[in-house]
Amino acid sequence: SDLRQMLATKSVENIQFLPFLTTDVNNLSWLGYGCLKGDGTLITINAIGAALQTLYILVYLYYSPAKRPVLLQVLLLLAVMVTGYGYFTILVDTGTRLAHLGLFCSIFTITMYLSPLADLAKVVRSKSTRCLSFPLTVTTLVASSSWTLYGLQLHDPYITVPNVPGIVTSLMRFWLFQRYGPEQDKPYSPLPA
Repeated sequence: SDLRQMLATKSVENIQFLPFLTTDVNNLSWLGYGCLKGDGTLITINAIGAALQTLYILVYLYYSPAKRPVLLQVLLLLAVMVTGYGYFTILVDTGTRLAHLGLFCSIFTITMYLSPLADLAKVVRSKSTRCLSFPLTVTTLVASSSWTLYGLQLHDPYITVPNVPGIVTSLMRFWLFQRYGPEQDKPYSPLPA
């Protein structure tokens, strides 16, 4: 929906750039893990995800009035990716490379899933779910549950473990939607009939 909004309004107003960037790093990291492991599912899904996130970044850059900060963040991302690639290919021996990259991907994914906790605290304080996206919550639950089940099927803790926080935070957001639903956002109370 962010891409649709950018294309419709020809503006990046009210759209944060950092989630596009961090999701791209996450997809590219898991793509590397999938390539190293030889897992076609990881390769396919994360290649598509990385391509889409890169498209979002390019559209954001195109419509952004302040291109310099966006370009600096993209260059920082590229520097991190090149440094990571160098670390995992040159400094880490072949026998432990998969474990090191799996641990990196796991930590990064856990961080991404836990990042909305600040929004959850804001929802509880304001008793309003206006800052939460219901479609994103549904998508996060489906994706994290799917990856958890896939990781369990493969007996791969690097895939299983980091997706459990996605399930937990999604369930917490569903509870908040139920507790502080849209009717809570009304600034007035209806008169009794």
